[in-house]
Amino acid sequence: MKEAFPGLGFEVVGRPQDLNAALDLAARDKHQFELWALSVVEAQPWKGGRKGADGGIDGIIYFKPDGKKTERAIVEVKGGGVGVKDIGRLAQVIERERAPFGVFLTAQAPTRAMERDAAAVGVWENEYTGRKHPRLQILTLAELFAGKRPDIPWVDATVAKAAKREDTGKQGTLL
Repeated sequence: MKEAFPGLGFEVVGRPQDLNAALDLAARDKHQFELWALSVVEAQPWKGGRKGADGGIDGIIYFKPDGKKTERAIVEVKGGGVGVKDIGRLAQVIERERAPFGVFLTAQAPTRAMERDAAAVGVWENEYTGRKHPRLQILTLAELFAGKRPDIPWVDATVAKAAKREDTGKQGTLL
């Protein structure tokens, strides 16, 4: 639209439906891009999605490797330039948080050095199924649009906090 109608102002609203729309959102609103990317992988935004220092955690994917005990994967989202240092930081965060997994969502294709450092973090073996999963996984936006998701056992969407019930006794009154 911008190319066809250069003088026309408009607002883009809605969820990205393709790679170009996702890249546009990343350029326009970094925070909304992060929230959108987290929703694609069923991650809960860290600290409710509030802006501010996040300690290297943008979101959490809760999962149950045995169907009972809840574990978590740390998610980091990057819409701009990325490098091997980002993988090192995420590796440090998953160690600090004692998380079995880290998921790095990126708009750009990872470099070979990024892939090498992610692989060096090792694998996590599910003691209940014997299946092995990479501990630090890199997924691009293109892969997300192609349907790829993090290789994590049984994601538990029920862990999300329920909204507080509103006190209906105060409805209709002015304070």
